[in-house]
Amino acid sequence: MNFRQKSVMFTATGCFIGNVSVAPGTFGSALGIPLCFLISKIELTVALVFTIILIFFAIVIAHEAEKILGEKDPGCIVIDEIAGLMVALIGLPFNIISVLTGFLVFRVFDILKPYPIRHLEVKLSGGVAIVMDDVVAGIYSNIILRMGMLLLN
Repeated sequence: MNFRQKSVMFTATGCFIGNVSVAPGTFGSALGIPLCFLISKIELTVALVFTIILIFFAIVIAHEAEKILGEKDPGCIVIDEIAGLMVALIGLPFNIISVLTGFLVFRVFDILKPYPIRHLEVKLSGGVAIVMDDVVAGIYSNIILRMGMLLLN
């Protein structure tokens, strides 16, 4: 593996955290929490632009990693979970309740893949399929969290 491929794998696996043998997606999602904290400190429009750029970057990296590994949507790729969690928490208050709830809701959607998440994963391919199912799980999570906040306030 050359330096470029090693760099892609380092990024795609979230600094190799995706190589853990148990629940790499959960650990990868947890790796997204510090990024969520950082974007919570900037203006929402800038945070949205940053998140969109990260999603496109994640698609490219995930696509390249999939080609390097020669398998479809390998579990060690966790950059998609990082992007998905960012979508789940964007524009929400960054506190222990919203982060833990958002993390749990996102993981449930990411694991269960309700419609159209599983459909996207089947219809799309490469990095787009790897990342977009997590982005949609993040969108669902963000909506659920916002509804919960409205009901509780």
